[in-house]
Amino acid sequence: MKAIAYAQNGLPISADDALIDIELPAPTPGPRDLLVEVRAISVNPVDTKIRNGVAVSEPRVLGWDAVGVVRSVGAEVTLFKAGDAVFYAGALDRAGCNSELHVVDERLVGHKPKTLDDAHAAALPLTAITAWELLFDRLGVPEGGGEGDSLLIVGAAGGVGSILVQLARQLTRLTVIGTASRDETRQWVEGLGAHHVIDHHQPLSPQLQALGVGEVTYVASLTHTDSHFEQLVEALRPQGKLALIDDPKTLDVVPMKRKALSLHWELMFTRSLYQTPDMIRQHELLERVSALVDQGVLKTTLGEHFGTINAANLRKAHGLIESAKAKGKVVLEGF
Repeated sequence: MKAIAYAQNGLPISADDALIDIELPAPTPGPRDLLVEVRAISVNPVDTKIRNGVAVSEPRVLGWDAVGVVRSVGAEVTLFKAGDAVFYAGALDRAGCNSELHVVDERLVGHKPKTLDDAHAAALPLTAITAWELLFDRLGVPEGGGEGDSLLIVGAAGGVGSILVQLARQLTRLTVIGTASRDETRQWVEGLGAHHVIDHHQPLSPQLQALGVGEVTYVASLTHTDSHFEQLVEALRPQGKLALIDDPKTLDVVPMKRKALSLHWELMFTRSLYQTPDMIRQHELLERVSALVDQGVLKTTLGEHFGTINAANLRKAHGLIESAKAKGKVVLEGF
């Protein structure tokens, strides 16, 4: 089968061999696995972080967002059957989905939204899981709750921010404030439903004061947390909550004590990495997201379509992700 991999970490994405086209044998599904024929994928920061930072002794296939059709199922599978159209983000400790065929545990998979084509559905899984877990599990906002409270989303135009804005606006009563620094991304975040958009390149608290919001109850810091941390502590009201998904080199949390602030990490791969008893929650979550899309409550976050799935196009997609100028998700489709 066709696949795209990296054989040496740390190469600049402009190098022709930063990502390469290879041939691999078809994988064999385990007892609870689905064998999926991959139709579309999307690219996430985790792809670029691993390609840059994780050394390999043999080519490694990346990719943690896929849409496809189930070809066969393992002996213990109960949630899906051959022929089902599915979408998922998969597991960090298994081969990625940048290949024609892919195996994935059924507990991490949802049925693809019926109202979206493959490319538009591929934009959703990883970021929808991350945003959902961050908002409802980590920050503990109840669905339908949040009246009188506010959520600041730093980096709202990115992949996770684009779905988090929608979840917060559609499923809670929070006042949603996103950050974006360019006219294009500001319009994107407004179009997703944010009540307000401010510029993260400018001091945050004065902008919140100007909106009449003052201090916020919750912060979702999706990028450059270490650069904004002091301002985020200032922007949070006493007993507020800060959740983050990025990888600050260091983080001195002592300033949070005076306000009795709490810190929450979100990593959507934790359940699969540790085979937690509630791993099936990601299946249930994706089923719910799929239904909300089909009901018109949520919409795709596809920002760019980079053509067919091959090394050249994936190098372009990685380059855009690394530029930190991506809007929504970058998707590729078909081999």
